[in-house]
Amino acid sequence: METAIMHKQKVIIDGVPYEYPHGTPFRRIAEDVQDRYPDDILLVNRDGKLCELHKVLDRDCTLRMVTARDVPGIQTYERSAVFLTIKAFYDVVGRENVERVSVGYSVSRSLFIRAQGRFTLNQALLDQVEARMRELSDAALPIQKRSVNTDDAMELFRREGLIHKADLLSFRVNSHVNVYELDGFVDYFYGYMAPDTGYIRCFALEQFEDGFVLRLPTLKDPGRLGEFKPSLKVFRELRASTRRAEALGVSNVAELNTAIAQGQATPLILSYEAMMEKKIGDIAAEIAARREVRFVMIAGPSSSGKTTFSHRLSTQLRACGLRPYPIATDNYFKNRTDTPRDENGNYDFEGLGAMDVEQFNADMTRLLRGETVDMPTYNFKRGAREYNGSQLTLGAEDVLVIEGIHCLNDQFTYSLPRESKYKIYISCLTTLNIDDHNRIPTTDARLLRRIERDARTRGYTAQATIKMWPSVRRGEENNIFPFQDSADMVFNSALIYETSLLKPYVQPLLFGVPRDSEEYIEAKRLLKFLNYFLPIPGDNIPKTSIMREFIGGGCYHV
Repeated sequence: METAIMHKQKVIIDGVPYEYPHGTPFRRIAEDVQDRYPDDILLVNRDGKLCELHKVLDRDCTLRMVTARDVPGIQTYERSAVFLTIKAFYDVVGRENVERVSVGYSVSRSLFIRAQGRFTLNQALLDQVEARMRELSDAALPIQKRSVNTDDAMELFRREGLIHKADLLSFRVNSHVNVYELDGFVDYFYGYMAPDTGYIRCFALEQFEDGFVLRLPTLKDPGRLGEFKPSLKVFRELRASTRRAEALGVSNVAELNTAIAQGQATPLILSYEAMMEKKIGDIAAEIAARREVRFVMIAGPSSSGKTTFSHRLSTQLRACGLRPYPIATDNYFKNRTDTPRDENGNYDFEGLGAMDVEQFNADMTRLLRGETVDMPTYNFKRGAREYNGSQLTLGAEDVLVIEGIHCLNDQFTYSLPRESKYKIYISCLTTLNIDDHNRIPTTDARLLRRIERDARTRGYTAQATIKMWPSVRRGEENNIFPFQDSADMVFNSALIYETSLLKPYVQPLLFGVPRDSEEYIEAKRLLKFLNYFLPIPGDNIPKTSIMREFIGGGCYHV
């Protein structure tokens, strides 16, 4: 026994070798190097696998410290803050007075939360909850993880009134699940936790609309609260989408799985697709009613389904008596030799500087005046604009449907009268939750779409798509999100069933990510996420569906 205690393990941290006794908690090791990091160490990466700090050293290894400046770290912080919020809310209000606390979507670097029960939700109550959160944080109470028999966990959550959580676990094939406990309060979370409440110090609660927001720090600055400037247009579309899902009886993964298990997948698919088609028809009718509109400008982040949406909108515009013509802003890229470069010396194709803004405005202005314009085509192989005899003249009933990154940015269309433009922001705004306390980030839904489409249309591996995703996200943050509030209409392209549909397509691709790659951690996280969903086949997905843009087989051939 003494020999086992004295046995040393070799550990390499930041290229420096160390030795620690076998069984040393990772938290103890993190404390030794904490002064090298400006932010709290929340997890360790042991040879490419994330480990919580309560885990112990059991082999020679290389460790990388994970803080809130790393994506897994800020996710851990957010998850732990949610746990702290729910615990404090129950403490202040009284568990018996709470019917439901639902963690919803991200709103301007904050989480929107709804609470229902025998209490009045106001800022005074939220101030009490926040004060209780700070008491719990100052006490540095341990967040304990333990494995529980799945049936026992289901019974526990039913007793606590967390029915959605119990229903979710009923679809798990594992005999045991991991639960977390904080000061006697037990909950289930998808993902890792901080070791104790003392790590959660930066937060605030603020009443917002019919709920409140949990304000949190950002990846760029984990020590400060992110700015809270919500997009009301986006938020209200999220709320409308939530109500549509609730009307169909599917607001979380357990309810979705139940519908699939009971053979109700096809009616659910067709109902949601019908809702989406009606929304597109309503947008087309509004455009048709504005006789001065000649340019329909569509923008949104990657994998939002912009191309399919523009086709479906064009169909509806024709039904309203208009003649839509598609315009690809990609044809107005500057010649490669004139394209600006980023700080790393690479071509910056995402910024407005990559576009020939002057030529675009000149052409659109001439079209607006009724002139005939030679339309360009961009040759991506040559990196140059070409003119191949294509001409366009706008008639009285003609509208241009223009899709591109900068379509909401008025600097891109500076010469066009405001009344001539109808701007649409489209995004995959997921409102489906795993359960009441585990949200699904909209980014995850778009990434799954992108992985499948890249593999099908571009031959990219899941590893390659995951690797480029942070760069894609930075482009969106700079060029799309700042302009979303200028849109006349926000369109949510998320479909309540889409993760179940994508699962059979994406799962094999994620298993193909090498275990020794940097992208494996994200691939593993997504695989765990997909495990919550029952799969559905793509047979009954309409050929006009936005999902056909990603799985193929659509009538628009995109």
